[in-house]
Amino acid sequence: MNSPTMDDNSEGPAAGGFPWIKLVVLAVVLAAAAVLYFQFGDHLQLSALAQREADLRQVQSDYPLLVYAVAFGIYVAVTGLSLPGAAALTLLFGWYFGFWRALLLISFASTSGAMLAFMLSRYLLRDTIQRRFGDRLTAFNEALEREGAFYLFTLRLIPAVPFWMINLVMGLTPLRARTYWWVSQLGMLPGTCVYIYAGTAVPSLQTLADDGIGAVLSPWQITQILIAFGLLGLFPLVVKKVMQRWKGGGMTNDG
Repeated sequence: MNSPTMDDNSEGPAAGGFPWIKLVVLAVVLAAAAVLYFQFGDHLQLSALAQREADLRQVQSDYPLLVYAVAFGIYVAVTGLSLPGAAALTLLFGWYFGFWRALLLISFASTSGAMLAFMLSRYLLRDTIQRRFGDRLTAFNEALEREGAFYLFTLRLIPAVPFWMINLVMGLTPLRARTYWWVSQLGMLPGTCVYIYAGTAVPSLQTLADDGIGAVLSPWQITQILIAFGLLGLFPLVVKKVMQRWKGGGMTNDG
């Protein structure tokens, strides 16, 4: 009593390519990103905000909770939709809120944005990629299941690896969303602290708009920070290699 025609028709779209519902979601995401960028991008530029520095301080004083909520939403939208400007926003929020309040806000907002991008990548692209390249990705998927948190933590410590790329690629892997959340929260913390601290040292928003991070950090200091983060990102890999050799040597000696 099988009905092959109905089965083929019902499974065909899912098995053959991109389901229409995913196309709708993708279109909505792209439209939202375009609207946010073209409609509000100019208003969020440092040069435009610098002209309203006094007004921003007054709004913060009058409506503190609303300001935090709006700032959180803006940061999540920028990072979740992979829009440009996250680094500038981090400096801006450091100047606007102070170190500890900005750290609390940005730490959770950046992780929320990363999770949004991660889940969009997983929902929109993972099935298609796994179907097309599943045989070639078997070893890669097995490695990510074993040590995905370790690799993610290492990537988060290296600022040279683009934020959006990590979210996109990790969404295609079998890494659990819960693991992705806490590892990203921890791994992004050092870089977040550096940018926020730089923002708190900015004397005025106009100075930040004119000079960027160079307003508080010289090119040599920026280079030192990048080198430090690069070494910090390599540190887990070095520890892993040392532990592997130590275990291997111990097993050999025991034998």
